[in-house]
Amino acid sequence: MKFVDEATIDVAAGDGGNGCASFRHEKYKEFGGPDGGDGGRGGHVYALADASLNTLVDFRFTRRFEAQRGEHGKGSDMFGVKGDDIVLRMPVGTIIADAETGEVLHELLQPGEQVTIAKGGDGGFGNMHYKSSTNRAPRQKTPGWPGERRTLKLELKVLADVGLLGMPNAGKSTLIAAISNARPKIADYPFTTLHPNLGVVRVAAEKSFVVADVPGLIEGASEGAGLGHQFLRHLQRTRLLLHLVDVAPFDEGVDPVAQVKAIVAELKKFDQALYEKPRWLVLNKVDMLPADEREKRIRDLVKRLKYKGPVFEISALTREGCELLVQKVYQHIAQVHRDAQAPVDIDPRFVHRADEH
Repeated sequence: MKFVDEATIDVAAGDGGNGCASFRHEKYKEFGGPDGGDGGRGGHVYALADASLNTLVDFRFTRRFEAQRGEHGKGSDMFGVKGDDIVLRMPVGTIIADAETGEVLHELLQPGEQVTIAKGGDGGFGNMHYKSSTNRAPRQKTPGWPGERRTLKLELKVLADVGLLGMPNAGKSTLIAAISNARPKIADYPFTTLHPNLGVVRVAAEKSFVVADVPGLIEGASEGAGLGHQFLRHLQRTRLLLHLVDVAPFDEGVDPVAQVKAIVAELKKFDQALYEKPRWLVLNKVDMLPADEREKRIRDLVKRLKYKGPVFEISALTREGCELLVQKVYQHIAQVHRDAQAPVDIDPRFVHRADEH
């Protein structure tokens, strides 16, 4: 399946049915009176967050969605039937914005969340609606109201706790395959990953977190170079970034320190908030380093980076160091969740009591 994380669609809610002007005609009923019913409401268009979807590919070829209009009112006190609603299923993490103004209308952040993206028009009034003691034979009726019509831009930002970033061939796909249930394409050439991959990492029976692997970044990514620039936004909702570094590149002329600095610069250019997220350094492919040189080369790399945060030495291929990394990541994510749910301390001097009045 092709991964699609942007789409533009046209939605049209149903128009309301027209009201009816009618009078009762029945044998032996000399003064039948008005009996024209109201028109039915037009169908709404809803968006539903579906946890089983992970791409907007369904909206790539079918781009117009129109709900049914309401039926017109009829005589004999019959109201029009409302039009059928339609529900558009979208992946969790979809942002729905007005294509013309760019205004964000909704964000689908919870599975099962449903929002109205186009309201159906109300039905018109029939003449029985205008009946009164002073207006016994009304002939007024009103047309139905038109339904909303919109052009919407859909943008998918995957929801993950942890994001993997690094240069092409840094070993991100190998790592996500080693620690999670994801099975991305893995090969010994750059740009193997062409779209984000999500994996659930099981730490224990009821302990897990979600990790996202995005295409490798290169210098100039924030300005459109390479593939990763299309997916940098998928890292914006993560709580932690794991920066994978290939400490044993095949090309001897490649400097891992320069690669790290280049990616950090791209993050800063793209989004200051993304740049300021917690970022841990994960030195991959340590099994490729000579045992007697490993410690010295790693210490030199960290020193040149002037990096003060957590550093992990792993081999995604042999899974050396992966268990420790997973445990530490889970502890960090769990602490972030606890901090987010902690009650806010309120100064008792500013607490308003209802019985004071």
